[in-house]
Amino acid sequence: MQRAVRGRLLSFAGDPAETKDAVRYWPDGIVAIEAGRIAAVGDARAIGPKLPPHTPVDHYPDHLVLPGLIDTHIHYVQVEAIASFGLQLLDWLESYAFVAEQKYADPAFATRQARFFLDELLRNGTTTALVYCSVHPHSADALFTEAERRGMGIAAGKVMMDRNVPEALRDDATSSYADSKALIARWHKRGRARYAITPRFVVSSTPEQLAAAGTLLREHPDCLVQSHLAENLDEIALVRRTYPDAASYTDVYRRFGLLGPTTVLGHCIHLSEDEMALLAQTRSVAAFCPTSNLFLGSGLFDHAAMRKAERPVRVGLATDVGGGTSYSMLRTAAAAYQVFQLRGNKLSAYQAFHMMTRGNAEALGLEQEIGSLAPGRYADLVVLDARATPAMRQRMAAIDDRLDEELFVLMIMGDDRSVKTTYVQGERVTPAD
Repeated sequence: MQRAVRGRLLSFAGDPAETKDAVRYWPDGIVAIEAGRIAAVGDARAIGPKLPPHTPVDHYPDHLVLPGLIDTHIHYVQVEAIASFGLQLLDWLESYAFVAEQKYADPAFATRQARFFLDELLRNGTTTALVYCSVHPHSADALFTEAERRGMGIAAGKVMMDRNVPEALRDDATSSYADSKALIARWHKRGRARYAITPRFVVSSTPEQLAAAGTLLREHPDCLVQSHLAENLDEIALVRRTYPDAASYTDVYRRFGLLGPTTVLGHCIHLSEDEMALLAQTRSVAAFCPTSNLFLGSGLFDHAAMRKAERPVRVGLATDVGGGTSYSMLRTAAAAYQVFQLRGNKLSAYQAFHMMTRGNAEALGLEQEIGSLAPGRYADLVVLDARATPAMRQRMAAIDDRLDEELFVLMIMGDDRSVKTTYVQGERVTPAD
């Protein structure tokens, strides 16, 4: 036995908004860990006596222990663009994001940034993410190498871009296909790595390049696909001019065979009913990026419309750093709550924490590997402290020992300071204090 983690355990068996008895809570529980995976989980009185003698037990009696948090849309090559002032999407890309991404032509720079990026994720309790690299293949190599060294489960891909971007960030249909194919051979399903075929968005790719991306998916159907969809009204107008024969922005992806259950499309704010139906039909995932959408003034994601009972769209929650303003999934959930409010809806704390864990694992097709405290899953854990700041302690003193209210405090007031520690494959990877 590698070790055990004891505390107040929380996990989900399904979406609390849709499934009765979805919440799994042990006020005093143990996660037993062997060879990086969960061997057993349950009440401490039942699990404790079964632990082999001298098993190390990390005990957090006052804290919540959850599966590691998961991010479904983030750009590691934009860590220097975060908090760049005052522009909407297309101008922001030109003025900040593309400037930052050109620096990744230097492999040493890419390695340094990959280290910072992954350390920052772990510091915020995020143990798995779907990540955009730059156009440079070695940017993906750097990220996968550093993730492997940490034992993390990272899905990522080099972006494919052959028009409407600076010359220094352009590849072409042939080279992007060859580079992506080589990266797939080198990294996809090597340990915990997963490759994501990554046409950045349709206006930055020619039809030939999108066709190449579709070919890659046919050749490697278990790869993920990631791109952007309907984030900004000016972007949508540019798509209409670039692909005038397409029925819609979403239809462009359909034409090139890029929709499906392994596809995760960021933003999805300004969609018609037909487009949402197409996403539902193909089981594609919409990544909800609330801090980015608010910061760039892109619009308000309509979760209620996405989840219509007759044609529900699969939805993930994401930070979208660097358009997004925080690496913290807790801060992201707080922004999601505000977007729900502005849409006239409510997001419960249980729903939000399900989205950050099991829900996002399902969005990435990894629910058998991560996202739940269950035997056989990787022992990726986050220990959360709802009394991490004076203001949180003051608020918690007024709560009558209700789990849902404690989670709501974490969701609205929490950030990296609320992360007591993070485990990857059962090993503590951030300081315990």
